[in-house]
Amino acid sequence: MEISQEIMEAVREKARKAKEASYRLAIASTKEKNEALVKIAELIWEKKEEILTANEKDIQKAKEKDMPAHLIDRLALNDKRIKDMCDAIQEVVALPDPVGEIIEGWKRPNGLVIQKVRVPLGVIGIIYEARPNVTVDAATLCLKAGNCVVLRGGSEAINSNVCLVKIIQKALSQTTLPPEAVQIIEDTSRESALALMRQSEFLDVLIPRGGAGLIKSVLENARLPVIETGVGNCHTYVHCDADIEMAERIVINAKCQRPSVCNAMETLLVHKDIAPQFLPRCLKKLSELGVEIRGCERTRELFPTAKPATEEDWYTEYLALILAVKVVDSLEEAIAHINKYGSKHSEAIITSDFQSARRFCEEVDASTVYVNASTRFTDGGQFGLGAEIGISTQKLHARGPMSLRELTSYKWVVYGNGQIRE
Repeated sequence: MEISQEIMEAVREKARKAKEASYRLAIASTKEKNEALVKIAELIWEKKEEILTANEKDIQKAKEKDMPAHLIDRLALNDKRIKDMCDAIQEVVALPDPVGEIIEGWKRPNGLVIQKVRVPLGVIGIIYEARPNVTVDAATLCLKAGNCVVLRGGSEAINSNVCLVKIIQKALSQTTLPPEAVQIIEDTSRESALALMRQSEFLDVLIPRGGAGLIKSVLENARLPVIETGVGNCHTYVHCDADIEMAERIVINAKCQRPSVCNAMETLLVHKDIAPQFLPRCLKKLSELGVEIRGCERTRELFPTAKPATEEDWYTEYLALILAVKVVDSLEEAIAHINKYGSKHSEAIITSDFQSARRFCEEVDASTVYVNASTRFTDGGQFGLGAEIGISTQKLHARGPMSLRELTSYKWVVYGNGQIRE
């Protein structure tokens, strides 16, 4: 796809400004960064009515386009969600600053002192969809880790995102940190996203947050390193020895607590020996909560109102009150199903057998595995990491919830007193 010169130059200029600001931000003290974050939180709360007005414009546009209800929910802001944003910033303030940490070090026989020191990544580009809280999470986490950021949100939340970034920049202008450290691309065309993917001169890494289509596009078109995040086709497997009441609580929470997010359960796997006791009661409760059940043949024998599940259902991240259900013959079959259809995000087993739990944890290929707990906990805040920039589903350079440490790299620092190599 051709990119107009105007859009390419506009995106390049924002990336250039962020790169220039990155040298100042990289040496900012923890005190400077924390003071800037506090100021951002204060100004966001002070300007909440302005934010809500901008968000209402986005909501109205979404309704006019008949956007699905679960996506409108992800887009919507209110006093509580803005307060949650501010609280998340305060949590980041309280976290240890990773920059400058000596990861390891030693002294060589020739007297050289070798140190591996944590440093910022530099400039991070983030392409994301719908959720305006990502704007604040990304900006504040990047700032605390000493990184500048170029944000390119979707058209759905553009008014909210631009409003939030202007507030962040205004807050930074009242501190010692450069306002240029946080940039936003206001053009939401595909051209602007592609232009950002080509800024290898100024960006150090690109992080996509959104659906499978967005992530696929970034992986195919980016000309700089990418950290893959997002898609969550998450499973819960109920083993033959599971506590039925515990399993029911976990399954209902994993599906219904907030179905529109990436760590919600999309497929339920149940061992054949416990299925007759477990599935009819659990699926009845899920149905009463508005969940559409799509099941395999054995599931439909136990719960006849379930719709037939197709092969596509096993691959699908619904982000809605829809659940695929399959009865399996063994732990081995459950693991094989997850490794074939899962997205390497979050997977759970409900069991009272330690060896089964251990095998599940060792053999399932996912960033996060759970024993007797809901997948809904895959979240930077729930892990005690503060706000997160995303859930990495790859294996390099970060995996799982990405917080401050995952937004750093390292450099080797070598101290000598005149050594030369013979």
